[in-house]
Amino acid sequence: MTDNPRRRPRRRTGPYLWTPVFVVGLVVVTFVIVALDVITGTALRLFPLLIFLPAIVSALGAVWQTVVASAWVLVVEVCTAFYLRAAPAEILLAVGFTGVFGVLSVIGCRYRVSREDEVYRLRSAATALQELIVRPLPLRTAQVTMDGLYHPVEEEAAVGGDIYDVAVSRRGTRVIIADVQGKGLSAIGTALALLGSFREAAYREETLTGVVAALENSVVRHNFFATRRGEVERLVTALVLDFGPETNESVEVVNCGHIPPYILHDGDAYQVNLGEPAVPLGLAALAKSPRRRVRFTFPYGATLLLCTDGVTEARDPGGHFYPLEERLHAWAEAPPGNLASTLGEDLRVFTRSMPRDDIAILSVRRTGPPPSRP
Repeated sequence: MTDNPRRRPRRRTGPYLWTPVFVVGLVVVTFVIVALDVITGTALRLFPLLIFLPAIVSALGAVWQTVVASAWVLVVEVCTAFYLRAAPAEILLAVGFTGVFGVLSVIGCRYRVSREDEVYRLRSAATALQELIVRPLPLRTAQVTMDGLYHPVEEEAAVGGDIYDVAVSRRGTRVIIADVQGKGLSAIGTALALLGSFREAAYREETLTGVVAALENSVVRHNFFATRRGEVERLVTALVLDFGPETNESVEVVNCGHIPPYILHDGDAYQVNLGEPAVPLGLAALAKSPRRRVRFTFPYGATLLLCTDGVTEARDPGGHFYPLEERLHAWAEAPPGNLASTLGEDLRVFTRSMPRDDIAILSVRRTGPPPSRP
């Protein structure tokens, strides 16, 4: 299950104002103003104030409601003026202004509704594009089931600098979680280039180091064209994992400067020791040695937690970092059914503010029961 940042735009259907509320409000406001005008009996007339009623409805209601409100106010003002024996010039002036304001209110309401429809269509297209780029969770393959939480720091953004993906290859399931340096549209561009490269290389390459080499080339090429446009180069920390089709409990991983994963199993929680991390993607030319793959044990029944630095570098109002390992130890005895969502909610409570960085949290479990052992 994904968090609310993967939300869909919601479109209002039918009237914008509930019809009973619209009718009652129209009658009550009209009655109050006309009653005060009749009761006070002063030379200062109050009923012309009804001229603003269609303008209020145009900001909240549908076009037909604005038309009804304009016609209603026109009829009420004419009847009230005759009842109070207003001068003919005063009646004509009230009718003229009421008619003009009513027409302007209807035009304004039509413009507002058309703009809202346009915004809805744009957001619907952005949501559809988002689901093609960053696929909604959970995802399930023959080897693993992955759930998680994805939260771009930009409130209206569909995709952020943190990315993830799962690719099924001839050799099993390959997973990536990555964090692009910086924020903004240029960081998103790097993220999209990396995703496209991963989806192709994960199926094509025989080895995990071959997949990482393809990702490196993708980032280098993207940075080359970015600098020609006057943009800054972007580095990418990434963790690329390979869950092979074999029945053993080992997982291959190449760590490109990313946060190592955590494992929750049998009441214990610990961070996997991957040794010295390799350089981030985009810096292979400066490294003294090529990136190497590492194996670690991921038992059946265990939960593998992957995250970006939006989790580990989150701070509370006092400046203290989020104690991720401490929280995982507390949950190790009875891991939540939805670990990623529980962690995301606890993170919001801890920081007591909106996230200041993109957040991606993935919880991975092996699919199916453990293989029988001789």
